[in-house]
Amino acid sequence: MADIATRATRVTPATRGRRHNGGGPRAGVIVAFVTPFFLPFVLFYLVPICYAIGQSFMAVRRTGGQYGTSYTTFGGFEQYVKVFQNTEFWSSIGRIALFGIVQVPVMLFLALIMALLLDTPLLKLKAFFRIAAFMPYAVPGVIAAIMWSFLYSPQLSPVVDVLKAIGLQPDFLGPGAVLWSAANVSTWLWTGYNMLIMYSALQAIPQELYEAAKLDGASNWAIAWKIKVPIIAPSIILTTVFSIIGTLQLYAEPAVLRQISSNISSTFTPNMLAYAVASGNNYQQAAAISVVIAVITFVLSFGFMRLTSKRAGL
Repeated sequence: MADIATRATRVTPATRGRRHNGGGPRAGVIVAFVTPFFLPFVLFYLVPICYAIGQSFMAVRRTGGQYGTSYTTFGGFEQYVKVFQNTEFWSSIGRIALFGIVQVPVMLFLALIMALLLDTPLLKLKAFFRIAAFMPYAVPGVIAAIMWSFLYSPQLSPVVDVLKAIGLQPDFLGPGAVLWSAANVSTWLWTGYNMLIMYSALQAIPQELYEAAKLDGASNWAIAWKIKVPIIAPSIILTTVFSIIGTLQLYAEPAVLRQISSNISSTFTPNMLAYAVASGNNYQQAAAISVVIAVITFVLSFGFMRLTSKRAGL
């Protein structure tokens, strides 16, 4: 018994750390848990990204003139020069920038209002309203766009019929409105998702803080805008970054609406342009467009996060 006690006392935290750091069962468990995520991440995320970057530096050449045999060779920045000289690319960027400047603030403001309303003790049936607000996010984007295209169609929409009956002439698919029709679909889809993130942050605020504010005479309005909103600023920043990334990846909504509207071209958004170019077998040019979109997305999202984090003192 004395020998067992002596050996037990020799096992210190340091010796346990050395034993585990040298490998053994713990290393095997870590590998077993990480591999199911890491392997698909490498195969279906990192490898395609690296392949796209590599393709963006390639170019197609032909031997013997226009109808000669084609071959792929290193082209340097040739594809990127073509991207920046492409007027359709800049038109799609300008279109999506206008979309983001208007749609993202409107969507996040609605999400914030809904989160604040759900967090008030005055609201009844909170579970019902929370599920109802989040439910559009459960609808796939393509299905949502098809549903809204039915509501936009002048021949099929009951909404259009009602508006015409009261003397209005709506044209949701016209050249001046089709962008905002797509923005409405995105807002309907993602407002509940962003609301849930903000609402979760609100739930983490201690109730004692609200009670102290009420003792000082603060109204519910003052508590909402002077206490709740500043505290959940990191969540608002996070949802804004997600929204910037999603805006630059916009594809499903305008692609579906394009089937019923001639005012949406195949190059309406940067992603649609990349797809159209790839459909023409110009994979190197499409890869360069995709890389440029990715760089713009990173610069805008990271720059916004750094700027707002500094101002918020995070």
